[in-house]
Amino acid sequence: MSHSPRASRTAAVTIAFLAITALSPTADAAPIPVTPGPGTAPEMFAPEMVAALQRDVGLTPDAARARLAADRHASDTGNVLRKRLPSSFGGAWIDAGTLVVGVTDARAADAVRAAGGQARLVSRTEGHLDAVKSTLDANAAAAPRTVPGWFVDPTSNSVVVKSRPSDFAAAYRFAAASGADMSAIRVEASDESPRPLIDVIGGNAYYIGSGTRCSIGFSVNGGFVTAGHCGRTGATTTQPSGTFRGSSFPGNDYAWVQVAAGNTPRGLVNNYQGGTVSVGGSQDAAVGATVCRSGSTTGWHCGTIRARNTSVTYPQGTVSGLIQTNVCAEPGDSGGSLLAGTQAQGVTSGGSGNCRSGGQTYFQPVNEILQTYGLTLITGGGGPGPGTCQNPQNTYNGSLTSNQSVYQPDGGSYTSNAPGAHVGCLTSPAGTDFDLYLEKQSGSTWTVVAKSDSPQNTETVNYNGTAGTYRYRVHAYSGSGTYTLGVSKP
Repeated sequence: MSHSPRASRTAAVTIAFLAITALSPTADAAPIPVTPGPGTAPEMFAPEMVAALQRDVGLTPDAARARLAADRHASDTGNVLRKRLPSSFGGAWIDAGTLVVGVTDARAADAVRAAGGQARLVSRTEGHLDAVKSTLDANAAAAPRTVPGWFVDPTSNSVVVKSRPSDFAAAYRFAAASGADMSAIRVEASDESPRPLIDVIGGNAYYIGSGTRCSIGFSVNGGFVTAGHCGRTGATTTQPSGTFRGSSFPGNDYAWVQVAAGNTPRGLVNNYQGGTVSVGGSQDAAVGATVCRSGSTTGWHCGTIRARNTSVTYPQGTVSGLIQTNVCAEPGDSGGSLLAGTQAQGVTSGGSGNCRSGGQTYFQPVNEILQTYGLTLITGGGGPGPGTCQNPQNTYNGSLTSNQSVYQPDGGSYTSNAPGAHVGCLTSPAGTDFDLYLEKQSGSTWTVVAKSDSPQNTETVNYNGTAGTYRYRVHAYSGSGTYTLGVSKP
């Protein structure tokens, strides 16, 4: 049920033809390099993922590959526009093969169309919606049992509060008592009863304590990341043997396990079809993008991202900042991997339903786990990566003013003679927004092959690359000050 109007002003363009290099500069931002779109830099997708999309979504192999490539390009475009239009950006999502961007003024709508997207005039910015949701999060303990969660919904330009159909009034009372902007609240009927996905024995997994089973998320230097509700800090694991070195649940739902000697982390995900999918990095995918999940109970299943920044109330408490999807999962899949193409997205937290009738499943974003614990994602199926953010091979320092850029190492480049992971970890002063881009040389041309361009003051690039010549670009999007860049190569 919807309780808020949806403004619209459209200029439909399919994402297969986006040209984000055509984005017109605005007065408050310098040009931003972006990942080339489909047809410019061919992108390979694992055959196992293409096969799963045939099974779960009904796509032909060619259509599956085209959709994955277009989703990736649309997500990059949305991220660029988010930074380009900070005061008028109302969210971005993929709708029936089209990138849609909400904006609050006509000038911003022109910029969206110049980037090849569809502009929709809305009344609230993404920042305002995030603030409304944060207000609800701060009062999560007061949420009634009839409210299983809430999330920012860019498609309706509102914050959706889920409620049992029998008691919408309680949902409205909770939202109003929290002090949230009620004009931005929309109550939606939901029969969900989310629970952490745990306690089923069997399959390719790891075990905690006396036999509780969960699923490995993604390999990192020294171990793997998984769901926080699977074990507390200090708990031990078997198959592989290890120890929880960090864990947070509820509030968050993330953890990392340091494995014992003799266990070798690999940058791979089990496809439960007799093979593996190679992890290529951890760039965030947009709302509406196609994703696939791997878990030790139900194996490999696919669907789409419905929302980001979702809060979910489990019996143990509320977890915030999750990715909401329509991919099915069941107990025992907890901690398992979520991928968009070859890009790691998150680890399985919990959900409702099952893989016979369907349902909603929620994922803890993987980049938050990596940043919290200073971990480095292992990519490409190799062994332990070249270094971590806390222990890089080389470190470079410098100073930038707003809108300036510099290349590292030392204004030049470096050569890698072997394939493997290229890891860059950037830190700038609090309150600034510095971004990091990894470029590869092809003849006389430099192409952006990976980037980290969040609004935060820390960025991490992890790219599985072939042998060749590379360089990093540090860009001061806003703010000035000194920075530190840690770099490791194969």
